[in-house]
Amino acid sequence: MNKQIIECVPNISEGKDITKIHTIANVVKEVEGVKLLDVDPGKATNRTVITFVGEPANVIEAAFRLIKKASELIDMSKHSGEHPRFGATDVCPLVPIANISMEETTEYARQLGKRVGEELGISGYFYENAATSDERKNLATVRSGEYEGLKEKFENKNWKPDFGPSEFNQQVITSGVTAISARDFLIAYNINLNSTSTRRANAIAFDIRENGRAKLVDGKKVLDKNGETVRIPGKLKAVKGIGWFIEEYGIAQISYNLTNISITSMHEAFYETDLAATKRGLRVTGSELVGLVPLQAMIDCADFYLKKQERSLGISESEKIKIAIKSLGLDDLKPFNPQERIIEYVMNADTDKKLVDFTVKDFAEETASESMAPGGGSIAAYVGTLGVSLGTMVANLSAHKPGWDAKWEYYSQWAEKGQKYKNELLFLVDEDTNAFNKIIDGFRMPKSSQEEIDIRKQAIEDATKYATEIPFKVMETAYNSMEVMLEMAKNGLQNSLSDAGVGALCARTAVIGAYFNVRINAKDIKDRAFADQILNDAKAIYNKTIALEKEMMAIVDAKI
Repeated sequence: MNKQIIECVPNISEGKDITKIHTIANVVKEVEGVKLLDVDPGKATNRTVITFVGEPANVIEAAFRLIKKASELIDMSKHSGEHPRFGATDVCPLVPIANISMEETTEYARQLGKRVGEELGISGYFYENAATSDERKNLATVRSGEYEGLKEKFENKNWKPDFGPSEFNQQVITSGVTAISARDFLIAYNINLNSTSTRRANAIAFDIRENGRAKLVDGKKVLDKNGETVRIPGKLKAVKGIGWFIEEYGIAQISYNLTNISITSMHEAFYETDLAATKRGLRVTGSELVGLVPLQAMIDCADFYLKKQERSLGISESEKIKIAIKSLGLDDLKPFNPQERIIEYVMNADTDKKLVDFTVKDFAEETASESMAPGGGSIAAYVGTLGVSLGTMVANLSAHKPGWDAKWEYYSQWAEKGQKYKNELLFLVDEDTNAFNKIIDGFRMPKSSQEEIDIRKQAIEDATKYATEIPFKVMETAYNSMEVMLEMAKNGLQNSLSDAGVGALCARTAVIGAYFNVRINAKDIKDRAFADQILNDAKAIYNKTIALEKEMMAIVDAKI
């Protein structure tokens, strides 16, 4: 149900010719479902960083087209710039953003490299998580010798490309080679101090960053037996940092690169920096995010501080975003707009408005209009959403009840379960309408030949199955959500017993309403084995719901 999202950050070897840069960058816009987020050219480096996001298959297609276009417009034999480079598309890292593992992202990187090598004849190397050996993990090592050293590199049997031709040919001379990887998300993150002292900001940076500081004795650096400086490591891994003074704001900042937020997150860097600053007599006043951030990083921040406060984690996403902004002081220097700074929100900015985004009044009026959708299926899902929202409310209220402080985690866990059911049902509100529209699209397909008739029939059959599976999923989710209301009726805040009861009634209504939709859609399915199975499963959920509702009402009646 939740979309997988990856980010692609290709660096092309052109930073001066704006026409070329935008011609290359804009090819990603041709791929449906891909969002171009940023184009950042550098004249001195003669290099441009391009950022786009989307679902994996779409991002791979966009990356392929970009690499192809860059190879057509950039001649590496004429390139010069301050930044190390060896290809028209010098590097092309893929970054997991949402609902996808590094292992899966690595597989997509390998697919991209294979296609680039086979279809474009461009050679290249995999690095970081996609590397084929430990020797090839480090980009600096892979890129050593740069473009000018490629002929020698190709002659070295230890540096045979991972994809594409292994001989030094005309394609290499004009396009160079490309390095493709899967890597973790990197965040540029600055923390604000109530000071103007770069020296003190640096001292805190040295406390925190992985590389720490040089070990000194009597003011002199301590050297090891190889003559290298002995270092005292800092507090956090995967963190680079330095202090500086920002004239625009008149304050000192600690500027961090968080190179792997799965190892050290924004909130961990902020929290430890705050502690280190306090020990040195300074105060952290807030922080500044450079660029975009994944939604999960903000959610994790909110959860971190909610746990510190012993408050329920089972609250809405929007509330968690507010907590994260305030906890990190992201609005200290200027307003922080989540719609412009969170990757997933930026991606969805131009999409059509969903039913769940309507006001209650607009939703009712849309339902009452002449259009056949939204219909009973969407309404059933929404009623189920309201039901489990009530159960979640009781869990959150119970977590705050005076005298129940020791049980806050117990109620938080139930509230989190409720939020999960709520989000699943909210998705199904719109997906029921989408499923109906797939059937309509099938009936609109051409039927002028036997082949078209057969394709049309199959499309209608597949769409009808899906339109039956969605209300079945509503039934299943709404029934399962009743566990929240049942638990709260038994052990939650008794002053809210009626709310748990109404929540259970809403869930029951959602199940029965969705059951009607399963039955009416299943009768048009030609695959009767499929239809009979889903009808039997739906009947079983219906019967369990009726029994659970009776149990729930008996508890409510007895306690009221």
